[in-house]
Amino acid sequence: MAEVSYEASDATVDSQIIALQASGADVFVNITNPKAAAQAIRKAFDIGWHPTQFLNSAAVSVDAVLTPAGLDRSTGVIAAAYFKDPSDPGVQKDPAYADYAAFVAKYLPESKPQEYFNVYGYSVAQTLVQVLKQCGDDLSRANVMRQAANLKDLALPMLLPGITISTGPSSFFPIHQMTLQRFDGTRWVLFGPVIDG
Repeated sequence: MAEVSYEASDATVDSQIIALQASGADVFVNITNPKAAAQAIRKAFDIGWHPTQFLNSAAVSVDAVLTPAGLDRSTGVIAAAYFKDPSDPGVQKDPAYADYAAFVAKYLPESKPQEYFNVYGYSVAQTLVQVLKQCGDDLSRANVMRQAANLKDLALPMLLPGITISTGPSSFFPIHQMTLQRFDGTRWVLFGPVIDG
């Protein structure tokens, strides 16, 4: 077992991946930013290290991470998921995707609706709208904070089925469920049940 760190300013994470391979580890938990995740996936593959690899949810974008890493090199990577993948042709047939894509076209015309991080921003904005609705006419800081800590099973269109947003006075993390997904070289494929955490 080994643990290595990196700095966001590092040109590459090659030396860290080489050190992890040398440890003999057969599982790699890749908790990095998108740039470093792409580099790590590529380097691990290129040096012949093929551990079971888990990505954090900040690095699951097919366009921003897996394509630069190499789709063939990314095959088999596993990650937790809570949003629908907007780059998945199956998701693009979902009526929720049509609404989301129209929003992106209107408010982010220089961007692509297939970008995973746009789904995140869209869903955060929808969550804020719900908080403001719950506030009614009282938009004081105290009430906004009270309502933000009082979301109950909020189902957003671009969340995966079975995943909702809930908060409470002592539970500020909005998402408590995820499911696993594995990249098949083309798209993320969900597997297993929704996991509560």
